Amino acid sequence: MRVVVIGAGRMGTIRAEDLAADGRVDEIVVINRNAERAAALAERVGATAVAWPQDVADSEQWPDADGYIVTTATDTHADLIATLATRGRPLLIEKPLAMTLEETDALVELAGRTGMQIGFQRRFDAGIREVKRAIESGDLGVLYTLTMTAHDIAPGTAEFIAGSGGTFRDMLVHDLDLARWLSDSEISTVYATGAVRNHPDYAAANDYDVVAVHLTMANGVPIIISGTRHDAVGHDIRLEAFGSQDSLSAGLNHRTPLHLADGDLPVNAHPYAGFMDRFRAAFTAETSAYVDFVLGEGDNPCPPEASRAALAAAIACEISAREGRPVAMAEVE
Repeated sequence: MRVVVIGAGRMGTIRAEDLAADGRVDEIVVINRNAERAAALAERVGATAVAWPQDVADSEQWPDADGYIVTTATDTHADLIATLATRGRPLLIEKPLAMTLEETDALVELAGRTGMQIGFQRRFDAGIREVKRAIESGDLGVLYTLTMTAHDIAPGTAEFIAGSGGTFRDMLVHDLDLARWLSDSEISTVYATGAVRNHPDYAAANDYDVVAVHLTMANGVPIIISGTRHDAVGHDIRLEAFGSQDSLSAGLNHRTPLHLADGDLPVNAHPYAGFMDRFRAAFTAETSAYVDFVLGEGDNPCPPEASRAALAAAIACEISAREGRPVAMAEVE
């Protein structure tokens, strides 16, 4: 099996490392605009580096492979997908697929030619998957509500903030995806608020460093999300599911960056230093699932329609926070 990794940055490195550790992958090809970075990553994982195509739109200039993993910036996705989809091989694309619904719809249509897995790695976190299993099996009973915590460890640079797409589209899109996936229901109504409490670069970009979201799912389940761009203690991503027979937490463990005002639970030992630290095992499981998908040994675990739905919900959050009112998803759709 031969897989091409496009991009040699942080995510490209993770994908290449995980492919190299997967015994089903015989050959890895790394392509990056910076040839030196591509060569360095290739040497590190035992891959082959090839030159960036002179004409990205010419599919013949891309090496043949069984699958392609795109880890480059969001604004490059459209051109790369349009070209690679003609090869008819499964793609793995890091989120978000695109920044607008119109462009996302066009890319989803292209994906029908080949198959496209979206990189929502939280679906592969062991704790979150256990919550999913408990809900689906009935062990949790009737699902009453979900609460989610999404706290980044540090604010981004002014340049990152300006080009990120905003806190809802860049950060909370993961939680909005989990809301649909865990509850097995579409989002019906969104009510969101946002504020700049401590980091003025977000205000300069018409963004927020603190947000809160209340979702009402089509099946009636309420979901509450707390989000902030700065957590002084560490990177804190967790959730709690409450049902008629049980209550279950994911992400609450000895490394959770939290100080307890009461009790003596052993938390905050070597707190998570970022999303790579928090979800490194989940990324490995996600890459393995992609290999399953390429080999025909498993269904697509995260189809592009999931990216479209999460983006639409993020846009609804933006409208709600800006206008100070609940927003029905029908308005966005």
